[in-house]
Amino acid sequence: MRLLIYEYCCAGGGGRGLLAPEGRAMLQALVADAVNGGGLEVVVLVVDGLRLALPAGVRVLPVTAGRELEALVAAAATADAVLIVAPETEGILTSRVAAVRAAGATVLAPSPAFIEIASDKQATIRALAAAGVPVPAGRSLAAGEPWPEAFTRPAVRKPLDGTGADGFVVVCRGAAPPPPARRPTRIEAFVTGMAVGVSCLCGPRGVYPLPALRQVFATTGSPIAYAGCDPLPDRLVAARAEALARRAVHAVARAAGGATPATGWIGVDMILGERSDGRGDRVLEINPRVTTSFVGHASGLSGGLVRAMLDVGTGRETMPPASGRISPRSFRLSSDVHASADRSRGG
Repeated sequence: MRLLIYEYCCAGGGGRGLLAPEGRAMLQALVADAVNGGGLEVVVLVVDGLRLALPAGVRVLPVTAGRELEALVAAAATADAVLIVAPETEGILTSRVAAVRAAGATVLAPSPAFIEIASDKQATIRALAAAGVPVPAGRSLAAGEPWPEAFTRPAVRKPLDGTGADGFVVVCRGAAPPPPARRPTRIEAFVTGMAVGVSCLCGPRGVYPLPALRQVFATTGSPIAYAGCDPLPDRLVAARAEALARRAVHAVARAAGGATPATGWIGVDMILGERSDGRGDRVLEINPRVTTSFVGHASGLSGGLVRAMLDVGTGRETMPPASGRISPRSFRLSSDVHASADRSRGG
């Protein structure tokens, strides 16, 4: 089976700032996992001049800068399946998934309607709230619209289609609000607790959360940056997060009108509050693509996570092979991190 793996930054699409380290980490982990799992011929698009640590036997297709979308569509024509990792910003993920599907290739990704909702933070929150999934209080702001003086602080502001910490602003209690943003944004109440990410393998037979991971962020510099993750040692807390993630994915799938839950790898970001009954928990957003947490998960699954993703996504399996034996590890994109479990995050 020939699998084409496309990562936006490494293929020359852009995002050389905060997204580039995460993009490289994801691509290298995906390729290594796919090769180690066996049974897959792996093809990767890499922009001219970029050096990556890839396993032997991987077929690398060089891409001329500025031609990554054309190269993706051309390479997809000879692949049995395509895995696309790209940011939601400005429709980048949507356009690449649509272009490959229009070319007749099989893409391991959610439906266009699911991606559309999950790529819009306000639309995501509406879908979650309508299904009874707990979310932070907030509202959207049009481009150029000033901060509402009556809106509670501390609060956060983030672009509607942002990825990671792109455009993320924290407004402290008593601080002056930031100037209006040039793009549509969402503002929401700052939620205190532990930042957690839950990745789900999804397919026609169900939604299968992987072990929850505590998210770690850089302590210095601006803007705030994702720096890695750690396994959750408390299994009861992890189970609470995983159940909430499953509810969130089903909620967006229903809002998208899907007959099946979703397809592919979907990440759910949340804050877990201190209450053991979960009443302080809030879901922040849904990522309709492979997330950086793959790096932490891919270390301990016999047969490979990429193979499990393919099997679950196509309905060949009802659950990830050896799912109970997945033992994620800690990883860091940078050594400049804060690893405290009481990290607070608003989005």
